[in-house]
Amino acid sequence: MGVEIKFSQSYFWLDSWILANILQLGTQSFCRRFLDFKIDPGHRLFDQMVMAARCGVANIAEGTSRHSTSIETEMRLLDVARASIDELQGDYFNFLLQHQSDVWAIGNPDRERLWKLAIDKADYSNSLLHDAAEHILKQKERFDTWIENESPQIAANALLILCVRVNRMLQRQLTTRLSLFREQGGFTENMTAERIAAKRQQAIKAQSPVCPKCGKPMFRRMQKKGHNQGREFWGCSTWPECDGLLPITSNKPG
Repeated sequence: MGVEIKFSQSYFWLDSWILANILQLGTQSFCRRFLDFKIDPGHRLFDQMVMAARCGVANIAEGTSRHSTSIETEMRLLDVARASIDELQGDYFNFLLQHQSDVWAIGNPDRERLWKLAIDKADYSNSLLHDAAEHILKQKERFDTWIENESPQIAANALLILCVRVNRMLQRQLTTRLSLFREQGGFTENMTAERIAAKRQQAIKAQSPVCPKCGKPMFRRMQKKGHNQGREFWGCSTWPECDGLLPITSNKPG
């Protein structure tokens, strides 16, 4: 697969990015409403939670934008997003522990409704930013009964569930990207393939000799070590699949 550089904002259509935005908005609201100076005298927890939520959204966007050029980078950034959401999940868990509040168990009616609550698939016009903002806010309204609840315990539990849901989505994305990486390779491999293909075309135009073993064009190479270090030779362009060699007997090809 060749390397193709193209503009990408495909993350706008990802459920994980949309739900991460809802989680970020809910976290900002939660911190403003419930992290007072008794709980967070230095305002550090406020900053950390808001930044963790932001990092989740930002790294999903940045990672997905790199999909066409570097699946490795995309996976690393998605994993950073997952780690940020994990950190945020820990903060909500600790908040509930501090307040000796019940952490919703599987089977809790509110937990089950939140866990199964679906969001609509995005359907945007050319006004992408406008439509995306409307879509995110409309989807958030479905969760507001819980995440904007006046009870900090209900809000914290609800946002805890959203953390888990986003992380599950990111796990599925990483699994899909890993399969794609195994099939297509990554940025480094594809750039190398592009370079070799370009060099092969140059060799054909320059009428370089053909490999005596496989008949493919040969490249001018240089021995990097050993007794003949620095000596040039003709090597098969498909190396290491083929190890055909020819000596260079003059300054002209062939």
